[in-house]
Amino acid sequence: MTQTGTQTPRAPVSPPTGRRLVLLDVLRGTAILGTLMTNVWIFTAPGAEWGVLESGKAGASFGSVPEAAESVFVLLANGKFLALLTILFGVGLAIQYGSAARRGQPWPGRYRWRALFLFGEGTLHFVLVFAWDVLMGYAVTALLVAWLLTRSERARRRVMWWAAGAHLTVIGLLTAALVLDDGKGGGTVSPEVVDLYAHGGYTDQIAFRLENAVALRMEPVLTFFLLVFLFLLGVRMFRAGAFGADATGRRLRSRMLVWGLGLGLPLNVAAELGGQDLFLLSRYGAAPLLAVGYIGLVGALVDRVRRPGPLMTGLTSVGRTALSGYVLQNVLCMLAAYGIGLGLAERLGDTWRPWWVMGLWAAVCAVLMAGSTQWLRRFPAGPLEAFQKWALRR
Repeated sequence: MTQTGTQTPRAPVSPPTGRRLVLLDVLRGTAILGTLMTNVWIFTAPGAEWGVLESGKAGASFGSVPEAAESVFVLLANGKFLALLTILFGVGLAIQYGSAARRGQPWPGRYRWRALFLFGEGTLHFVLVFAWDVLMGYAVTALLVAWLLTRSERARRRVMWWAAGAHLTVIGLLTAALVLDDGKGGGTVSPEVVDLYAHGGYTDQIAFRLENAVALRMEPVLTFFLLVFLFLLGVRMFRAGAFGADATGRRLRSRMLVWGLGLGLPLNVAAELGGQDLFLLSRYGAAPLLAVGYIGLVGALVDRVRRPGPLMTGLTSVGRTALSGYVLQNVLCMLAAYGIGLGLAERLGDTWRPWWVMGLWAAVCAVLMAGSTQWLRRFPAGPLEAFQKWALRR
C-alpha cells in the first residue's frame, strides 16, 4: 500500500490485451446509438424530459402500423442499451485496473480524479443539455467499484449478487405499489412545461432543470444497486475472456446469445405488454438480461465479418469516441426538437409520428458514424476524450 486507501494492483488481473479489442469498440458504438433509440422519444415528447415523468409511459400497442412500429422500436431499446453501456463501463474499469497493475501504479490512485472529472462532465451535461444524464451516476458507482477491485474475488462476488438482490427487491416493491395504485394511467403534461420546451428560452430550460433537479436525478439513485451489479458483471465478463477473439470468447458469447435472447426477449415482451404499471420492471428488471443477449448477438455478427464495411467502421469509430458521441447526439436532438432550435417536436408533433422520430434517430446516427470516422482520421481520440486526458495531466 502506497498511501491511505490506495493499493498497488496485483498482476495478472485480466487477460492480456496488447491491442484494442475490436468487439468492445463495436459494442460501445452500438450502446451509444442504442441509448438514443430511447432518448429520442424523450426529446420529441410534449414537455420533453419533464413531460415523460408527468405523463408516464403507455404499454406496447399493435392496433395500427404506426403504433406497432413504435412499440417494436421501443421494445428493442428501452433500458437494454443503457444496461449494455453500463456493463461496458465496468469492462473499461477492469481494463484500466489491469493497465495500472502492469505498470505497477497504485490503485485507485489517479483514477479518483478521472471519476470526479466524469461527474463534473455529467453535471454540465445535465444542466446544459439533457436531464436524464448517465455520467453522474456512472462516476459515483465507479468510485465504489474501483475500490472493490482491490478486494478479493469472493468479496466482489458477494457484493455483486447482494446488489442484484437489493435492486430486484426495490423494483419489485415499486412495481407492486404501481399495480395496487388506484390512480392508474398516465397523467397529463402541464401546458406550461410543453410551452417551455416549445417556445421558452435556453436559459429558462436550464433554470427549470435546476429547480427540479431532485426529481430529474432520481433514476441514478433508484438504479444505484443495478449499476453496481452491472459494473461488476462487466468486470467478470472481461476477466473471463468474453470479449476475446479466441475460442473461449466465442463460446461465452454463444451462451450469452442463447440465454440472453431466449429468456430476455419473452420477459421483455411480457413486461411491455403489461402496460405502464410494469414500466420499472421492464426497463430496470428484464432489460439487462436482453442486453446480455445483445452482447452475444453483436459478437456473433462481428465474428463473421472478414472485411469491415461502412456500418462496422462507423460503429467502431463511435465506440472509440463514446463520450463525445453520447453528448453530441443529445445536443443534436435538443437543437432539432426544442423551440430553441428547429422545434420539430411542436411542428411535426403526432402528425408524422413515429416515422419522423425514427428518421431523426437514423439521421443523428449517420452523422455520428460519419463524423467520428472522419475525426479519427486526423486525431487519435474524440474531442471530449482528448480534453479529459489533457485536463487530468495538469
